[in-house]
Amino acid sequence: MALFDLPLDELRDYRSASAEPEDFDAFWSKTLQEAREHDLDARFEPVDTGLSTVQVFDVTFAGFGGHPVKGWLTLPAGAEGPLPLVVEFIGYGGGRGLPHEHLLWASSGRAHFVMDTRGQGSAWGGGGGTADPVGGAPAYPGFMTRGIDAPEHYYYRRVFTDAVRAVEAARSHPLTDPARTVAVGSSQGGGITIAVGGLVPDLAGIAPDVPFLCDFPRAATLTDRHPYREIGLYLKTHRGHTDDALRTLSYFDGVHFAARGRAPALFSAALEDQTCPPSTVFAAFNAWSHEDKAIEVYDFNDHEGGGPYQEAAKLRWMRTHI
Repeated sequence: MALFDLPLDELRDYRSASAEPEDFDAFWSKTLQEAREHDLDARFEPVDTGLSTVQVFDVTFAGFGGHPVKGWLTLPAGAEGPLPLVVEFIGYGGGRGLPHEHLLWASSGRAHFVMDTRGQGSAWGGGGGTADPVGGAPAYPGFMTRGIDAPEHYYYRRVFTDAVRAVEAARSHPLTDPARTVAVGSSQGGGITIAVGGLVPDLAGIAPDVPFLCDFPRAATLTDRHPYREIGLYLKTHRGHTDDALRTLSYFDGVHFAARGRAPALFSAALEDQTCPPSTVFAAFNAWSHEDKAIEVYDFNDHEGGGPYQEAAKLRWMRTHI
């Protein structure tokens, strides 16, 4: 499909109609406070990967509810002293995979932490190893409507909390520099990155690519691609629950986290992206509150976005931030 969303000049001014809950900050403050009642218990076990240029640790830490969450920490071989830190979150359906799938950031001389996404890791890549032990109300297959009956039950409450704790776990390693920490991710990982950018006040930057989980009211009615389509298919069966579902989703909308962003940001959007429509990406970018922000736009790309070109853009951007 060619261009299907707003023209670029309108995208640059677009603002979401998503209504922010009055207790948004209180909800997340309580959620994170409850999570921190559990010892972080970050454990770093060396892994023999057969790679000579990096050192890899198999990481376990306590996320939402104290549940164990997995990750990889990859360092340049022989690294000494605190290193700039890149914390990465994964796209929808994927997991942390295998260590050799994640070599870019350590190859640039930085520490790299990649978080497994609870309950996912079985759709692509090298798999995942983090269970989601929390059940929920009836949901459409996938993750978008799990626990959508109430914000307290919603799946992404657990994932976003895991992500904040992942930053804390990565920063706890003696070879990482907490003051030089950037969060990155693409698609779902980009949406998680924006949430972390709104919940962790002292990041050095964030770089979300073609981010998911933004501007739910528009996304759920504009595109018929999954994963957003899961919301419509759930409501097709659960007639009359639209307002309740949108209320729950408003606590997890990247637009509202963006309004709390306190770090420099590099976004990317693709104008033919039907999975994460460009207007939903611009909704979060335009709401991002830090004045040091930029967005790379890929005119004729779908959800693959900038791919390796965007990786190169992030490498250039990071030279001035960490």
